[in-house]
Amino acid sequence: MLTLVFLVLAIVFIVVSSTRFNLHPFLSLLIAAIFVGFSGGLDAAAVITAITDGFGSTLKSIGIVIAFGAIIGVFLERSGGAQALAAFVLKLVGEKRAPLAMNITGYIVSIPVFCDSGFVILSALNKAISKKTGLSMTILAVALATGLYSTHVFVPPTPGPLAAAATLNVDIGLVILLGLVVAIPASLAGLLWACFYGKRFHVTPQENVEAESVRQPHPAVSAAFTPLLTPIALIALRSVADLPGLPFGQGWFYQVIMFLGNPVTALLIGVLLSFTLKSRKVKESAMDWVGEGLKSAGVIILITGAGGAFGGILRATHIGDTLGNALSQWQIGIFLPFIIAAVLKTAQGSSTVAIITTAALVSPLLPAMGLDSSLARALVVLAIGAGSMTVSHANDSYFWVVEQFSDMDTATALKCHTMATLMQGLVGIAVIALLTMVMV
Repeated sequence: MLTLVFLVLAIVFIVVSSTRFNLHPFLSLLIAAIFVGFSGGLDAAAVITAITDGFGSTLKSIGIVIAFGAIIGVFLERSGGAQALAAFVLKLVGEKRAPLAMNITGYIVSIPVFCDSGFVILSALNKAISKKTGLSMTILAVALATGLYSTHVFVPPTPGPLAAAATLNVDIGLVILLGLVVAIPASLAGLLWACFYGKRFHVTPQENVEAESVRQPHPAVSAAFTPLLTPIALIALRSVADLPGLPFGQGWFYQVIMFLGNPVTALLIGVLLSFTLKSRKVKESAMDWVGEGLKSAGVIILITGAGGAFGGILRATHIGDTLGNALSQWQIGIFLPFIIAAVLKTAQGSSTVAIITTAALVSPLLPAMGLDSSLARALVVLAIGAGSMTVSHANDSYFWVVEQFSDMDTATALKCHTMATLMQGLVGIAVIALLTMVMV
């Protein structure tokens, strides 16, 4: 309990130091990680190891993806491609429904693509729509982020629900079907929070486009879509190829798809395709734009890594495990896996870790809870998923990706993105509880 108090103090320190005293989030996260490590009983060597391991493991998974995504974003912005995409999307759905369009886009994209990668890929489009419509980035960013988040935690083949389905011995097809249903109200809950609360904060995207670049003819919409859709399609194809049934077998075609569909390879292909957007009339070279993208990605990568370091410290102090084991003694039906996953998620930051750990904890308890049928186990997987999105805050790398790529400060991101994920989790478990009452 004392360690939990120290965790709360650390989170308060991150928020206050970043917002009131303008301490850079990179430093505030690392200072908070050191504080929690020592207060949690770790020695000096263990603190440093947990920080460096957490930092490295986070960047190992998304560091290069962030860099490539930032480069694609610069090319789309400087070439006018993002403006062409924004005009196309708004013509298709109407300016008043732009947040809904981004929410639906996120819902679809995150079925095969990690939410972090999806947000990075689509952030340039978000900024272009914000500039064209005057809508605050808080509205568009939260609409996109929550759409991505909903299918990320509910619908295989993303690793979390896939691993939980395997642990609880549930048919994956059943989880996919029910997950797609539950993800809809969860996604819309995030959209409503974005539209009705996010509009209180007017955040404009930082202007990186020079007047000369704006005057250049915009590329064709098809050319502008190519660097975005190609990586998404490759990642999606990889997810299909890696399904348990192995629909493409395990021959050379499977190996090629697994390589090309890796997010790093897919985004690299997107970067190379973005080179075609540059007009010869623009004075800067393509390498200038690459350098600009890397420069903007550097800060984002460091902050994201620091968030991973903070999460690593929390895992090393076993705060989540302690709370999870204590909660597993409660007898509250379908709400038990939700609460355990929510506590684990809030304590250590990773939705995937929260899902996998909770599934292992509740698996032997299901017969006693009356949740041992195939349908009931599928709903337990979804309840765990709902808990694993409650809430995304300072120790979650996704939080920092959303904050940095949307030009929000930490306090605004906590009020808009973090609270939106809380609403999503609560709506998700409410729908799951209703399905349990009716179907189990």
